[in-house]
Amino acid sequence: MSIRRLKAGDAQAYRELMLQAYEFHPQAFTSSASERAALPINWWESRLTSRLEVILGAFVADELVGIVGLALEPRLKGRHKATLFGMYVIEAHRHGGLGERLMQAALDEARRHAFLRLVQLTVTAGNEPAIKLYQRCGFVLYGLEPMAIRVGDEYFDKVHMWLEL
Repeated sequence: MSIRRLKAGDAQAYRELMLQAYEFHPQAFTSSASERAALPINWWESRLTSRLEVILGAFVADELVGIVGLALEPRLKGRHKATLFGMYVIEAHRHGGLGERLMQAALDEARRHAFLRLVQLTVTAGNEPAIKLYQRCGFVLYGLEPMAIRVGDEYFDKVHMWLEL
């Protein structure tokens, strides 16, 4: 298993994995499968080549099996913060430490940017495995956003967490 930054040539695999994530876990992501499926492949490529986003992928035998993103804040007053997003590991590779390895790789990437002081994230309330993973990596809860997203007729709260680098 290897973890590396995704590049433009990984756009199709990244798109497929994210669409799977949106489809299987709609309550975990702000974007929907239908919204993102409609975007052209060059949108996915541009995301992977952005200077404000770093998207890491975990590969097993050349198959993309996990992803996590780190968004850098472009505005001067918020430049000390990064947002972790899009964390997903396919079912067959869960519960073996891959999620924690992806998280550590993302935090290592954040620490490479001397101007960053903290990383923040949101996670759907009730997603205890994810919350526990983030806590093991040092994140602490700082708030709860009620009714943060709506999937169909159901609303989901988001837990806000942060980690000081």
